Amino acid sequence: MLNHQTLVALSRDPISEKLVFELKDRALQFGVSLHSVGNQTANGSYHLERWSSNQHLDIAQRESLRSIATGYKTDLCFLRSDLIPQDICVLAMDMDSTLINIECIDEIADFTGKKSAVAEITEATMRGEIKDFKESLRRRVALLEGVHADALESVYRERLKPNPGAIELLAGANQRGLYTLLVSGGFTFFTEKLHQQLGFKQTQANTLEIIDGKLTGRVLGNIVDGSAKAAYLDEACRVLGCTKARAITMGDGANDLIMMNGSGISVAYQAKPVVKEKADAAFDHVGLDAALLLIA
Repeated sequence: MLNHQTLVALSRDPISEKLVFELKDRALQFGVSLHSVGNQTANGSYHLERWSSNQHLDIAQRESLRSIATGYKTDLCFLRSDLIPQDICVLAMDMDSTLINIECIDEIADFTGKKSAVAEITEATMRGEIKDFKESLRRRVALLEGVHADALESVYRERLKPNPGAIELLAGANQRGLYTLLVSGGFTFFTEKLHQQLGFKQTQANTLEIIDGKLTGRVLGNIVDGSAKAAYLDEACRVLGCTKARAITMGDGANDLIMMNGSGISVAYQAKPVVKEKADAAFDHVGLDAALLLIA
């Protein structure tokens, strides 16, 4: 393990000197020195400042610094000091509650009056309390039996919105030539539309069985869970002739952690605590497109 890191602060507003003082003071309490790397920069949407630390910060130390930054509506990222941003060639991300603003399955369930029952299982799964994602998905999909297939289109048109910065993130990633991969434990009905709308190179998700215009409450084929997400990323990297260390990954739930682990930069977006504490970056105040600054 490297014995030092690069810290990056991201904010929609100028980063205050008081925040910088508090971060450095708290770090010193851990016996860690933070040294400024360049000056604060701005790109129009976000402000960025970097420091190098002389030691590797553990989870508790990172969370302590993040708690300070949150008071200033600032997000902190802890990157490997040997990371070469220009080497990142893959962007892999989750869909529900990461790329988009909803959990699609919860909204479909709303058409049956079972949204709260489905959402309860979804939340427990994303927090990591239900370990078997496949079983969790089967239980939730079973509650959708009898829903008219038109409900999927209604969810897409009336409720689904890209999260802040999503459109800009994909535009920037595609312009740079990154291989963009959307891997979802959700459904192909939505990933295929987002594939066209945002220009992903590849999308993978689960297929709902529909017979006579209605959902049967079953999923066709193999279920895309956390292990499958990671496998799709590994395969994309293999085809490209690169390693996972040259990928930036983004997710919000526990089933994204296998994919995120070992990637060059892992980003937790509006994520559950179990994901935030393990991710290199936690975005709670900036949009998805702020990730482009980490690989600039």
